Amino acid sequence: MTDADADALLVDRAKRGEVRAFEMLVVKYQRRLERLIGRMVRDDALVQDIAQESFIRAYRALPQFRGESAFYTWLYRIAVNTAKKALVELRRDPLVMEGSLASHDDGDETSRVENELSDGATPEALLASREIATAVNAAIEALSEDLRQAITLREIEGLSYEEIADVMNCPIGTVRSRIFRAREAIAARLRPLLDTREGERW
Repeated sequence: MTDADADALLVDRAKRGEVRAFEMLVVKYQRRLERLIGRMVRDDALVQDIAQESFIRAYRALPQFRGESAFYTWLYRIAVNTAKKALVELRRDPLVMEGSLASHDDGDETSRVENELSDGATPEALLASREIATAVNAAIEALSEDLRQAITLREIEGLSYEEIADVMNCPIGTVRSRIFRAREAIAARLRPLLDTREGERW
């Protein structure tokens, strides 16, 4: 049974009123959803709130889910729209926005990347991996919202171009363009660290 088939069974059970089935979907996708939202909203407390609101909206909208796309693609679309709504509200309240920016910390993610890259590495390799992780994070943060969302869905969440087009509600050609531009921008930031020539990527 594929992942999509398993989700479809859980969705069908949830539609019939089995709350436990939907809870299993929440457990399965909560971390991935929070990671996606975290790329859009830089406040841990807000990320959790938005993720919870996204699941609540998904549960309420479940009767309208027809299975025309994968459940997680549908769920991601709800999360993206919920996060965008929260960002609009944040911009209306500069004090909240300032607090969100002040609480932003890439430490956990940088540490995770270091651990992945530096298992058994020398101090020099550890330093290099830390610099690269920091540069990648900075490059992603510097992207426009659309480019950051597209590259996150592709490289971090592993969605296909078709799925990203569905989540972002745009043509697949636009998705390809955004991902290409995002990769180019990230490569430009990494080039001095990796000593790669223009036109090459990491």
